[in-house]
Amino acid sequence: MGFGSYDESEQGNQANGADIDDSESVDVDATDHDGEVNFESNASQDELLDKLQDMKD
Repeated sequence: MGFGSYDESEQGNQANGADIDDSESVDVDATDHDGEVNFESNASQDELLDKLQDMKD
């Protein structure tokens, strides 16, 4: 095979994925943050919109 070595024993480990202990899982809802982001720019609104259009193109 041209994609590197293949270990058939790893295939068996993937099939047992339902037996994984969920106590080590990541709680994605625990990272919700309420806040705000502020930044200052010397560019005008038209310059920023032109830059955005350039990135879209």
